[in-house]
Amino acid sequence: MANKTISIAGQKIEPGTRKTIFLPAVGMFTQTKLELPAHVIHGKHSGPTVFVIGVNHGDEVNGLEIIRHLYAQPSLKKLNGTLIIMPVSNVFAFILQSRYSPDRRDLNRCFPGNKNGSMTAQLAHMIASEIISQSDYVIDLHTGALGHINMPQLRVNLDVSGVKNVAKAFGVPVILNARVRPGSLREYGSKLGIPVLVYEGGEALRFNELAIIMGLRGILNVLYHLDMIATHPGKKLMTSKSVITETTRWVRAPASGMIQNIVSLAKAVKKDDVLAYIHDPFLMNKTIKVTAPFEGMIIGQTLHPLVYEGDALFHIATLRKIRNVSTYIDELLDEVRDNT
Repeated sequence: MANKTISIAGQKIEPGTRKTIFLPAVGMFTQTKLELPAHVIHGKHSGPTVFVIGVNHGDEVNGLEIIRHLYAQPSLKKLNGTLIIMPVSNVFAFILQSRYSPDRRDLNRCFPGNKNGSMTAQLAHMIASEIISQSDYVIDLHTGALGHINMPQLRVNLDVSGVKNVAKAFGVPVILNARVRPGSLREYGSKLGIPVLVYEGGEALRFNELAIIMGLRGILNVLYHLDMIATHPGKKLMTSKSVITETTRWVRAPASGMIQNIVSLAKAVKKDDVLAYIHDPFLMNKTIKVTAPFEGMIIGQTLHPLVYEGDALFHIATLRKIRNVSTYIDELLDEVRDNT
């Protein structure tokens, strides 16, 4: 079936065309005008509308490299449906290389925004009203917060119809059925009944090759699953191996000091395994062990060498359906390498 002409921010996009839409943002106090480019690939034939959004937090730049490779994919030349790509959503925070906008607000806590609100609220309103509201699926690209690294994973709301299938199609080792945070893009999408996949991988202000490869492959897996592209470069990754969990926990520092990590990201741990030691830099107090509260896999950890009591150190997910977590992880990483 032939596609129809669509309109974003008052600009029409004809079927079978690519067009860059510039969404106006609040200007800087220097009188510099800011715009958000959104690239629209509108196929000749009908299909779903998928919105891929990057740099929701201004220091989470992995999504930029994922999107750069995505935009250049030859398979998009014969796209069914519509793909909308926004490399940088929070341009204000991106300029500052910060998680937050200049008004100290988090864009991912401001949806659906307010056209008469703060600069960040206005930005959220524009993205929500012009693009998210007319999307069928949203893929939101993130990394760990500054000073933390995440292994590739998805965070979803399984209460939304259709989320589970596209999440499994994406193909990551762990899918978290995580609680929805107020004001997040995922909460807004959930209220509209739109499946939102939040992809987490890597760390802030750094490119992470594995996270970039898996993020790109995941998006292509979804487009292939939705019959939006006819060809796929390489094998689909891990769609049958993804494990859904609702149980994760951050292990926090029992004391302040220097941290000596014993385990690393994506490693399996058993209950009471030693995760790290915390040493007193002044050699006055005894070294303290940090142990695992339950069996699972490390899906996130701190990168800071110095920690305060109560700091988040290791993010552990339970994987009860996997008998041998170590073997599972090794096979997963081998599959990624074989398909790159």
